[in-house]
Order: sequence, then structure tokens, then C-alpha cells
Amino acid sequence: MSSRISIARPQSNYNVDPHGLSNSRPSSGYRAANPDDPLEKIRALSKSIEDNVEIYSQPLKPHLPAIGRFLIVVTFLEDALRIVTQWGDQIWYLQQHRSFPWGISHLFLIINVITMLVGSGAVILKKHTEYATAGLLGVVIIQGFGYGLIFDLNFFLRNLSVIGGLFMVFSDSMVSRRATFAGLPSISETDRRKYFLLAGRVLLIFLFIGFIIQGEWSFVRLFVSVIGLAACVMVAVGFKAKWSASFLVIVLSIFNVFANNWWSVHSAHPQRDFLKYDFFQTLSIVGGLILLVNMGPGGLSVDEKKKTY
Repeated sequence: MSSRISIARPQSNYNVDPHGLSNSRPSSGYRAANPDDPLEKIRALSKSIEDNVEIYSQPLKPHLPAIGRFLIVVTFLEDALRIVTQWGDQIWYLQQHRSFPWGISHLFLIINVITMLVGSGAVILKKHTEYATAGLLGVVIIQGFGYGLIFDLNFFLRNLSVIGGLFMVFSDSMVSRRATFAGLPSISETDRRKYFLLAGRVLLIFLFIGFIIQGEWSFVRLFVSVIGLAACVMVAVGFKAKWSASFLVIVLSIFNVFANNWWSVHSAHPQRDFLKYDFFQTLSIVGGLILLVNMGPGGLSVDEKKKTY
């Protein structure tokens, strides 16, 4: 390269900027990143992990949206089946403990079952997703009040995460189109999608917060909590979102199998239903994280802003 430069400039008085248009300040030069710098090592490791996640997820990538949508609604399908198979117990609880009149208790359960089955089927088939997610969101709210669990912290945090999963489903179903109305400012589906993705990301992490503040502490629990909380913050702000969401998918899946192993509890034991409920709710939140891995964090995220600058 140096020989080419010398040949191209045979005259010593050659002026590279005859009109004086360039910056007159001397260049400070480019400093290459120091490979021994701890921050550079972290960046290199992070890039390597992201590349591996991208490579090994390729065979599953076409199927991730369907898997995510199914897992998100699986808690509603299980809940509908539980109501039908335990109809008498459900009626007794609503009438005796919640003071529901006879007809209202039956109507309450019928509406819940129909909405959960129809809404879940629509989400899986990706048909009328906007109405389906609205119906399932309504089920989450009315069940909280109907069963008197709205002030239970664990129930509240878990259902916030389920709502986050529903927001992810809604975001996944959006297409880029713009509806305009005469004389009114319009907002594109892309813009709406960014806001729903942001809300979904933030709400998804509340399950892990519930895990942190409840239960007995140990060294392993402390370690998992610190790492998991860091991943939750990364998901919420959209920094390395795909990597952190993949990490939470793995952690929550392992935790779910060992902590909510309802199949190992006798069918007559009352704890079985609680473990089963927690198990399928956690699956729904894992489904929301899978959709996040597939779609990315959206426009309102650190990852997206980094592309701009």
C-alpha cells in the first residue's frame, strides 16, 4: 500500500486540499480496542453468546411464534379444564366463600370457560387476536375480583406477567398499516407495536420479582436471584434483550420443573392444584419471553437506539 501512495503522489508540493474545505485540525488517529481490557472481554463474550443463540435457535425460529402463543394461553386452557372438571367445588366456593347468588355463580363460571376456550383458540390460530387478547385480559381481571385474590401479592405479580404475555401476543399480531381519519393525527401500527412491546417487556419480569421476594433464602437462591434480576432489568430496558430473554426462558423452565412439580403430589392433596396453577402460569410467561426472543425488543429499547447512533 505504501508503494502505491508514493507512486500516486510524485510531486512534493501536491496539495491534498487546494480549496481548504477539510478540517484543519490534525487527526488524532484511531485507537484499536485493547483485547486485555475487562470491558472488551465482556463485550466479546456477550457477542459470542448472542451469535451462538442466533445460530442454535435457527432450526426453531420459524416455529417460535406458534410455540410462544401456545404457551401463553396454556394457563387459560388448563384453567377452563379445571373449572369444568371441578364444577361442583367451584360453585360451592363462590357461593359459600364469595357470597355469589346461585345463578350468578353459574353464569360467572360459564362466561369464564367460554371466553378462555374461544380466546385461547383464536390466539393459537392467530384469528381476531385483538378481541381474543382483550377477552383473556378481562378473564384475568374478573377472576382476580371474583375469587378474592386481587390483593394476594403472588397472584398479583404473576398475573401482571401473564398480562405482559398477552401484550406480546397482541404485538406479534400487528402489521404495518396506518389508519387515517380526516382532520385527526394518526398513529401507525408500528408505533402502537412499540408501546405494546415496551409494556409487555416490563410486565413479563414481575413473575421473577415475585420469586425473589418470596420463599426461603439460600446461597443458590441468592445467586439465581441476582443474575435473574439483572436479566430482568435488561429485558425491561431492552438491552441485549434477546440474550437476557433466552436466559430467563432457561432459568424459569428449570425452576418450573423442580419447584412446581405438581405431578409428584397425590391427586387428593390440596397443594396439587396450587402447584399446577403456578406451573401453567409460569409456562405462559415463558411463552411471552419466547415471543420476545423472536420479535426483538422493539423501537423503544436500548438495543434499537444503539442502531441509530
